[in-house]
Amino acid sequence: MDTTTNPITPTPSETINPVITPTPVENPTTPTVIAPTPESATPKPGISKKVIDELSTEINNMLSFASYNGIIINTDINSLIQNSSVDDLINAHNLLAKNIAPATPKSIAYSKKLYEKEKDKSFLNKLPLVRNLIFLALFFLLTFIISGLSPLVNNDSLDEGLLSNHGTSLLVNLGFLASVSGLGVVFYLLKSVSTSVKEGTLVPEDTIYYIALIILGLISGLMSSEVLSLYTDNPDKINLINKSVLALIGGFSSDGIFTILQGIITKMKSFFTTSSNN
Repeated sequence: MDTTTNPITPTPSETINPVITPTPVENPTTPTVIAPTPESATPKPGISKKVIDELSTEINNMLSFASYNGIIINTDINSLIQNSSVDDLINAHNLLAKNIAPATPKSIAYSKKLYEKEKDKSFLNKLPLVRNLIFLALFFLLTFIISGLSPLVNNDSLDEGLLSNHGTSLLVNLGFLASVSGLGVVFYLLKSVSTSVKEGTLVPEDTIYYIALIILGLISGLMSSEVLSLYTDNPDKINLINKSVLALIGGFSSDGIFTILQGIITKMKSFFTTSSNN
């Protein structure tokens, strides 16, 4: 009996194929790729094209303004404009700014914008600031007439002043003095804005300045007519004309009164600052 053991040979279906998982290999030398920056995002040194175009536009506006108003133009500007370099444009701009003074490129552009925007309208509608001031002057004038016709406004009621008078009488008297102050400040502003329109110096910021000055004029006129009258030696001398004149002067010179008060406060501040430093 043959006892020799035959080795067991696996069938083809039983053959074991080992699975080899590849180990990831890191390559530390691989460089990191950075996306290139667009050329437009990189700021370029020098003056931008937008600023150069603005310079050219302002130069043309100033030339048009000077020729229209008969202002003598420096002939050196012609060669500077023809060269069209940035330095020449700046020099031409500076020469023209001197020729058209006190007007500025900003005021010329603003006036041109107003005339072109309201081309088919009347002169007053082209300049809303002048129109509004005229309407305001008519309003103060109407208030002055109506309150002046009231029997509540007389020398006796004005003599009583802000501290002694009361009720409707006080309200009507203050309305009378406020209308006089308003007439004073509007009189000053109409003269000022007329000069600005004539010289071409009107700018958008004037609207805010004039509104603030009207409020200052009303306050200044009332303070001048009421507060200053409290320090008179003889109250019997206070009458309708005195208080009206004080209100009118206070409204007209509101800008000057503000400047004086501001100068006094500035000197007091500098005095105390110097004293504290010593």
